[in-house]
Parts: sequence; C-alpha cells; structure tokens
Amino acid sequence: MKIRIGSRKSDLAMWQTCYVEDKLKQSGITTSILPIDTRGDRVLNVAIAKIGSKGVFTEELESKLADGDIDIAVHSAKDMPSVLPDGFELIAFTDREEPVDVLVSHKKDLDISDSSRPVTIGTSSVRRQALLGRFYPHVRAVDIRGNVQTRVRKMKEGLCDAILMAYAGIHRMGMDNLIVHTFSPDTFIPPVGQGCIAVEASSRLAAEKKEAIRACINHPASETCLLAERAFLRRLEGGCSIPAFALARLNGDRLTLSGGLMSLDGKNFIFDTRTGDGSQSRAIGTELGNHILKNGGGALLAEIKKQQTT
Repeated sequence: MKIRIGSRKSDLAMWQTCYVEDKLKQSGITTSILPIDTRGDRVLNVAIAKIGSKGVFTEELESKLADGDIDIAVHSAKDMPSVLPDGFELIAFTDREEPVDVLVSHKKDLDISDSSRPVTIGTSSVRRQALLGRFYPHVRAVDIRGNVQTRVRKMKEGLCDAILMAYAGIHRMGMDNLIVHTFSPDTFIPPVGQGCIAVEASSRLAAEKKEAIRACINHPASETCLLAERAFLRRLEGGCSIPAFALARLNGDRLTLSGGLMSLDGKNFIFDTRTGDGSQSRAIGTELGNHILKNGGGALLAEIKKQQTT
C-alpha cells in the first residue's frame, strides 16, 4: 500500500507531514509527499481575517484530494474550518502537543506584565489580539504574517519586541530558547485544535486506506477532545476571523470543555464550561455553543461581523 501525502511548504508544515509519514512508514506503508502552495502562504501582506478565514490554508490541498493527486492532506488542526466542504472529512488526529500560547522574543528581559515599559507584540490572530486587549491593555499589537522563521526574522528586524505564537510550532521548530513567557490555558484559552495535527481525506478514499491510516496515526484521546472543540466552533459558525476559543480535557472517561467568545477588543468576554462522558463529545461541544449563543454570543457575533465589514 502506498499513501500520497499533501502538505503546505513551510518548515513547520513539512515537520508535521514528516511526523505523519514516519508513523505510516513504521507500519510498513510506502509514502510520497507533494508540497503545495496555499493562498494563506502566498498572501502575506493582508490579515487572515481580511482575505477570508475559511479555507485559507486548505483549498489548494483539497483540490488535489478531489482530483486524486494525493490520498491525504496534513494540516494544523487549528487551521481547519469548523465545517468542511462536501466530499471531505478529517479521518485522524495525532497525539496533541501542549496547546498553550507563548511569547517569543530575542529580548530576554522583556516583561509583558510591566505596564511602565512600552511593548509591541506581533500576532495575526484576532483571538490573541483580543486577549492582549483584555489582559494586557498597555501592549500594542501589530499584525505579522509568514511562517515561523519569517515572523522571527521580522521581529529581530524591528517590527515588534515579541511574537505571540502557539507553543507547538515554536517547539517543533526547535526554538524553545526564544520563549520568554508561557500563558496559562485557563485564562489565555487556546483556539480550537491548537497543538494537534489533523489528517484530511476525500470521502471517496478507499476504506482499506482510511482504516490503515487511522490505525497508524489516530490518537483516540486527542480525537475525543477535538470533536468536542470542533462541534463548539461549528455551532458558532466560526473560523480564524472571530475571537472564539475552546479547550477540551479528558480525564479517564470524563470530558471537560471550556470555551467562549469575546469582542475584538477583549472587553466583552463570554465563557462557560461543560462536563460529560467522553463518548458524548460532539453533544457537549454543541451544548456549550448553544449556551454561549443564547447568553450574549449571538449578538456579539453579529457585532463582530459588522465591525469586520466596515
């Protein structure tokens, strides 16, 4: 059996793809990798929310899946839209890296909590910008795009003092030495899927290949958590352009999902938690999403979309 893998071209994307490839090879499966450019990788001078959040990093890969040029596509799970186009599905989730956000800087004495010192933080995430506005209102946020290495270079060239990023990407790129602060996931709640690698396939993929891939790659606990988080985001009809957040934790059979939504400036913050049996992960996510929408989230979503179109 041979599995053809599609991937974005960045070093981080290729690291994640090689991670998946290694797991397949360990089971005796032959592989090949096809690097693919995506719209999100080509358009670097515009914020993601401005170029369209759905499919920014996935459309070209899905085109190759639909044409049969590749069998699977490897993604950062946080980049995946809450609803996939017809004909595609996520068939596996890897074991999850720590999903926390970190502050990365070449200035080792940087203290984000010191309001007496002006600090400029680079981030392209509306969620991270909103969290900075809520917890660190003295910080100035600037948009920064590009792969991990490009963003670090822009920082060192003077665009900003530090970058707010996912720990998983920094760790996978071997840049832990640049971390100057780690944010608690209980307050700086991560986006849906952060730290996890997702494997996408066409719904037409042969059952034999699908089962073989899942057997090699899928991590059941990660899958349970991701299904809850993604069900929550699906209920909010959310993507990268809204400051939504959710993190599921599994303790034995018990799943705890914390999540919510905030205004673009972080001042309006709606949050709650649901707990239940892990086998009901999707239902737990949907229930939490319904609760957030009914308790101010619906009006807040409408306001966010209005602000983003004006």
